[in-house]
Amino acid sequence: MSILGRDEAGRLFDAPGPKARARQWGYTVVTLVGFVAVLGWIYLRLGEQGQWEAAKWRPFVQADTWLNYVLPGLGNTLTAALIATVLAIAFGLVFGIGRLSEHTAVRVACGAVVEFFRGIPLLMLIFFTLALPLGFSQLFGVPLGIQVSPLAAVVTGLTLYNGSVLAEVFRAGINSVPAGQSEAAYSLGMRKPQVMTVVLLPQAISSMMPAIVAQLVVLLKDSALGYIVSFPELLRNFSLLGTRYNNVIPAAIICAAIYIVINISLSRLAIWLERRNAGRGSAGAPRSPSVPAGGAPPAAGDSPAAPAGAEPAPIQQRR
Repeated sequence: MSILGRDEAGRLFDAPGPKARARQWGYTVVTLVGFVAVLGWIYLRLGEQGQWEAAKWRPFVQADTWLNYVLPGLGNTLTAALIATVLAIAFGLVFGIGRLSEHTAVRVACGAVVEFFRGIPLLMLIFFTLALPLGFSQLFGVPLGIQVSPLAAVVTGLTLYNGSVLAEVFRAGINSVPAGQSEAAYSLGMRKPQVMTVVLLPQAISSMMPAIVAQLVVLLKDSALGYIVSFPELLRNFSLLGTRYNNVIPAAIICAAIYIVINISLSRLAIWLERRNAGRGSAGAPRSPSVPAGGAPPAAGDSPAAPAGAEPAPIQQRR
C-alpha cells in the first residue's frame, strides 16, 4: 500500500494490531465455514428429495426447452426492459428538468407527478394500467372498446415508477454541476435551453451514469412482476417448465443464473462507465504551472527556471 493509502486509511480508523488481525482472520474463517456448512446442508436436503437426479435436469439440455420456453421468455423480458428503459429515461429527463423550472406551476406539477408515481408500488401501477379500460367503463358507463395487453401494462408500470426515480437522479446530477458552469455559459450569451442541453445535461448524465445504470438493473429485475398479469416473460416460462417436468428447483436455479449473468453484465457496464469518466476527468485536469513535468516544485525563495534559449536577466549593480 502506498504512503497516501496508509494516510487515508489512518484518517478513518487505527491500523489493526496483531491480535486484531488474528481476530479478523478467525471471524472470516468461522463465517466461511458456516456458509459452506449451510450450503452443504441445503445440497444434501435437495439430494434427499431427488432434485439432483439427471432426469430433472435433462430438459435443460434439450433444444425444444430453449426454443419454446427459455429464449421466448428471455426475449419478452429484454423487450419489455428495453422499451421501458427508453421511455423511463425520457420521462425522467422531462420531469427532472421540470422540477428545476423557474415557473412555480411547472415545478410544482412536475414534483407532484414524480412523488405520486414514486410512492405507488410498481405492482399496483401494473394492475391499474391493466384494469384501466374496465374501470373507465364502470365509472362513466361508456365502454372504451380497447384492451390493455400484459406487455403494455408492464411497460407502463416500469416507465412510470423507474422514470420517477430517474427524474430525481437527473435533478441531483444537474444540481451537482458547479454554478460557475452555467454562469460562464450565460456570460457567453447562451439562452437557458442552450445552457441546459449543451452545458448542464452532458455533465450531469456523465457524473450520474453509474446511478442511472444501477436503476436500469432494478428495472430489468422488476420486469419479472409481469408474471402476475400473465406476461410470458422469463420467470413465467420457467414456472411453466417446472410445472410440466416437475423440476421446480432446477428450473428456479437456471432462471436465477440467467438473471444473475444479465445483471452482473449491467453492473460491470456501470463500473466501466464510472472508471472511464474518472479517467477522462483526471486526463483533462490542467497541470499546475509551478510544478515542472518530472520534477519537484521550486523551493521557497528560489526563482523559477528560465525557458531554454532565453537571455539571462541583467544583474543589478550595487550602489
